[in-house]
Amino acid sequence: MNAISPLSAGARDVFAAFVGDDELASTMRAVLPDLGWPDDHVNLGGLQNAVQTLSVTASPAVLFVDLSDAADPITEINALAEVCEPGTIVLAAGTVNDVGLYRDLVASGIQDYLTKPVQPEVLREALLQAQIMLQAPRGAEEETADRPALGVTVIGARGGVGASTLATSLAFMLGDRAGSSTALLDLDVQFGTGALSFDLEPGRGLTDALENPSRIDGLFIERAMTRVNDKLAVLSAEAPINQPMLADGTALHQLEEEMLAAFDALVVDMPRSMAVQHPHLLAQSGYVVLVTDLSLAATRDTIRLLGFLRQHAPQAKVVVAANKVQQSPPPEVSKGDFEASIERKVDIMLPFDVKQCTAAAKQGKALAAIATGKLKTAMEQLRTSVSPQEEDEGEKESVLGKMRALLPSKGTAKAAGAR
Repeated sequence: MNAISPLSAGARDVFAAFVGDDELASTMRAVLPDLGWPDDHVNLGGLQNAVQTLSVTASPAVLFVDLSDAADPITEINALAEVCEPGTIVLAAGTVNDVGLYRDLVASGIQDYLTKPVQPEVLREALLQAQIMLQAPRGAEEETADRPALGVTVIGARGGVGASTLATSLAFMLGDRAGSSTALLDLDVQFGTGALSFDLEPGRGLTDALENPSRIDGLFIERAMTRVNDKLAVLSAEAPINQPMLADGTALHQLEEEMLAAFDALVVDMPRSMAVQHPHLLAQSGYVVLVTDLSLAATRDTIRLLGFLRQHAPQAKVVVAANKVQQSPPPEVSKGDFEASIERKVDIMLPFDVKQCTAAAKQGKALAAIATGKLKTAMEQLRTSVSPQEEDEGEKESVLGKMRALLPSKGTAKAAGAR
């Protein structure tokens, strides 16, 4: 998506609707005068008509779309994302009364979803909330947009490749920057090592968030986080293994949103099973670090995960990090054969240093905190690979920078660059 231009900003209407039937159109026209909005932009034709129309005209500040004729609403909303201006608040209506669909739509950035037939009072309330959001002061949001905020997700191609070790090291290095605050979110609820790596007790913050998602807000985040130092905080858990946690994708998405708002950087240590189960969580990330080793099984799974990320996190820059690389004995798959198989270069090669890994574990420190020699050089390369402010000035604006620029407030449409 392109950033909004001054010309298109000036040409935007306050409201437009694309509805699939006369009944909803009549209800819409009856309600709009109550908000002081014109009723001459209520168009017949649902989501497809909206995409076709907005591809050649500026999108309104508030957009209402009818999803009744959409065979796959979540997928077709992505087409709307390509034609909407940044900042558009999107509301939707449809005939399917399903909690799962509602959650998926809200997670994708839709402000609200109404089930047809839509009652006038329900429609009026939804539009009023959109109007309140539209008129809300933007000073705090602009201040947030000026911060060097970024979201990084670390995923292991297989268990044991050292993804959690690199996640904790990356969080430590990002938190070590002057004037920045960093959070580490460990989503391995039963066996996470985020707190353990810093010799800390994990606390109950993460399990409480999953058990009571309605409690998640800025104050909750402040109280739930375990502090490593004044720049780095960790949210991890050791939930009982005899009481499996049924992770709510909506709760996790909200948790990521609140943590991104509270910190300059968020590093998410995400098990690959969690990524597959809740792919919408990847929408928050400007960078994904895919950690692998040079084994045959990891080669296969790296290929599969790269394809998965292309589909579910197209906005993210993927960094492939080969970890635990050693010269003797040689790996199962050579670097050249590995790169030929995954059809791309390996971005970072991290050497395997048993002594340094053991020392970090004994001292309760991130590996990057004590790394020396070639390992330290590779760790620095990992940090700069996910630090947009350190990229060459001649490069394009980072994907995350574009996402933050297109995100004026919580609840705006994915079409407007929602996370």
